[in-house]
Amino acid sequence: MSKNIEIISNNRKAFHSYTIIDKYEAGMILLGSEVKSLREKKLNLKDSFVSIKDNKVLLIGAHISSYSHTGFSGHSPTRNRELLLHKNEMIRLKNVVAQKGLTIVPLKAYFKSGIAKIEFATAKGKKTYQKKDALKMKDLDREARREMSEK
Repeated sequence: MSKNIEIISNNRKAFHSYTIIDKYEAGMILLGSEVKSLREKKLNLKDSFVSIKDNKVLLIGAHISSYSHTGFSGHSPTRNRELLLHKNEMIRLKNVVAQKGLTIVPLKAYFKSGIAKIEFATAKGKKTYQKKDALKMKDLDREARREMSEK
């Protein structure tokens, strides 16, 4: 990643719960108070997902907290936000998600040259035993690195 990227939020749960297939980047259509909240890093992507409805790509369930200096007329924290993609990317996503068992999950949000972007991926859900195996491998790898550093 280049220097002019400021990460707002990561969705670490997505890497635990899903096998990531393809990554995409999109801009977001936001209100002014939402952008100011993002500058304060008040975004939660934990239970959010991306959906395609009526030829629009929507970020659903992302929680952007209210801006700290706003009055009574702020924004709705969990409203659906439209993502900006090229038409061919939208068609490709629609075809991929039509396959059984695939979904679109947001991975992280960031500012790239001052513009709010979101990185999302097509993903396949992991089974419980796959999650346990991944954690076991991570622990073994961590122990091996610890042993190597001690020697």
